[in-house]
Amino acid sequence: MLAARYNSQVSRGAATDERYGRVRAIAIDGPVAAGKTTVGRLLARRLGYRFVDTGAMYRAITWLALQRDVDITDAKALVALAEEATIEVNQVTPDGEPALRVNGCDVTGQLRTPEVEGAVSLVSRTSGVRIALVAQQRKLAQEGRVVMAGRDIGTVVLPQADIKVFLRASPGERARRRLEELRDTGQDVSYEDVLSDLARRDKLDTERADSPLRPAEDARIVDTDSLSLEEVVSLIEKMVRGR
Repeated sequence: MLAARYNSQVSRGAATDERYGRVRAIAIDGPVAAGKTTVGRLLARRLGYRFVDTGAMYRAITWLALQRDVDITDAKALVALAEEATIEVNQVTPDGEPALRVNGCDVTGQLRTPEVEGAVSLVSRTSGVRIALVAQQRKLAQEGRVVMAGRDIGTVVLPQADIKVFLRASPGERARRRLEELRDTGQDVSYEDVLSDLARRDKLDTERADSPLRPAEDARIVDTDSLSLEEVVSLIEKMVRGR
């Protein structure tokens, strides 16, 4: 059975602030390249909370499937893989960045390769894979004081989250951000290709039968086009302080 483990070590300098004690879970959702991981990571560090990037868990299963030559259209094989995998979430690297291990193997640097990017939406829309990972994500949140980012945190994984935020940005801005991210990892891609891939993934995410991408009814929708990272994080932090 799939097992997820969490290393509770947080980044150096992050101190747990008792003022936020009543807020046990913060859900951050949004489409590809809306800034969920970057915002969630910094917010968690600021609050002294744990950060869980659920997208990285789906990427990890995708990476594992590709490594084992599993047909990503074979739902039964993907579910078996997800149920058997051991995922360690949010270990901390020497430079303070989140890391992730699958079956003991550090795959942090392998999760945004073109191969994983091209397959992750197909893997994540597989019902049995989502069931397996959602169960583990809920376990990771049980201890509280967690910031969790993904596509369906506020609607499916943690519908009881104290704070729910849905980040959005224009396709052009998201493509610009993703292009910068990919080029930082040495990938030679064009803006047009990135924009086309985002449109493809948005279609898969919003039209899938299980847990389609949509804001929770009680989520605060934040348009990040004209906001800096600091402004977005500060806005959510104010929401937490106001509880």
